[in-house]
Order: sequence, then C-alpha cells, then structure tokens
Amino acid sequence: MQRLLILLLPAVLAACIASQPYPVTTPLPQPVTAPKMRAPQVGQQWVYNLRNVFNQELVDIITEEVVTVGPQVRIQRSGLKAGPLPDEIQQPWGYILQDSHWNPPQKFQQALPLWPEQLVPGWSGFYRARYEVVGYPDNDYYWGLNVTAVQWEGVNVPAGQFPTLKYQNVAPYFTSNDFSRVANIRNDDVWLSPEIGRWVIRRSSGQYLWAGMFWGEALWEDYLEWELVSWK
Repeated sequence: MQRLLILLLPAVLAACIASQPYPVTTPLPQPVTAPKMRAPQVGQQWVYNLRNVFNQELVDIITEEVVTVGPQVRIQRSGLKAGPLPDEIQQPWGYILQDSHWNPPQKFQQALPLWPEQLVPGWSGFYRARYEVVGYPDNDYYWGLNVTAVQWEGVNVPAGQFPTLKYQNVAPYFTSNDFSRVANIRNDDVWLSPEIGRWVIRRSSGQYLWAGMFWGEALWEDYLEWELVSWK
C-alpha cells in the first residue's frame, strides 16, 4: 500500500499544478554509455535565477560555489537579495548530508543520494532516514525519499543548451518539525547535467495538511524553480 501511494503521489501533485508553466524540453535517446558526473573542485560555481512558479516572479539570484573538497564537499550559497544562505554539504560527492534547499534546512543522520545512483532511465530507489533542523539538534524527524530517473531530455536555459537526465524526488508523508502539520508531501522535478555536475533546472513544491483537512484542501509551501544562468 505504501509503495502504491508513493507511485500515485506525483500524479496527484501534477494534477494540482498542471496549469503552471513547465520547462520546454526535447526527448533525447539514452546514451550508449551513461555519462559520469563531473567531479567537484574548489571554485566550481553555479548561478541560478530563482522564480516563484505560480506567478513567475524573480525571487532572487542564487550563487552556489564549491569551497571545500575532501571527505565532505561543502557548497557555499548566497542570494543577491537574501545574502548568505546555509551551506550544502555532501558526504561523499552525490550524497546529501546537509540540505539547505528546503525551508527549514535539514541535516540528515545519514547521507542520502542527491541524484539517481544510476544515471539510467527507469532506475528508482526508496530511502528512509531521520533529519534534524540545522541549528536545532535536540529533535529529529522521519524522512522518506523516492528517487526515479525518468528520461534524457535536452534543455535550453540562459546558461546554454544541455543534455540532461530528468529525475523526480518524492518525499511522501515525512514528519515536519511543525507539529501542527499532520501530513506532508514534497516533490522535485530535476534536470541534471553530468557535464556541469549539478542541475540545470530544479522545480520544488510541497503540500501539507492540518488536522481535519483532506488533500483536496491541502496548503502549499513555496513552489520554486531554479534555472541556470551561468557556471564554471
């Protein structure tokens, strides 16, 4: 039953947001040999336009830069408007230990895959972990994550044109640090470029319920899109 719910959640969310603008992409054949992700080096940088998907408002311009490479890879983040943001930490590369993508930022008790462990359409995996809210280590919460590689697609963004692997993350029924929420779902559509070692587009949304509510009445978290402007 849990597996069935996980499979149905993307369709439920898609029905809710189908009217919103969606990236224009071109289907690509699967590479004969799956590309490998670019290895991290200090100084690598990605700059993104961050938009509100509901109204296309430019929320901020986010710069992410690799500042430490070793057992841990630390990515320093800042917004043109927001200023310094919490760091992202991977340990090792490709496995997220501290995720500053969501609000509030999360620190996992064990690292989870940041992208599909195999860059092959049709691959999927489900992971369970517990997380703390960064800066508040006294409590931890359940996190479940389903990762599914969908297909290779060509994407055109301000930084250029890229072949990408589209994959989807679904976090069904995780536990929020906000105890007024009785049910929570988060969803990512990600277009990953092995060439740049990061995503070209990432769209993230979340919904939650208070006591007595049904999913047709669900409340929304921010629905945001990161679009690559430049990289090095």
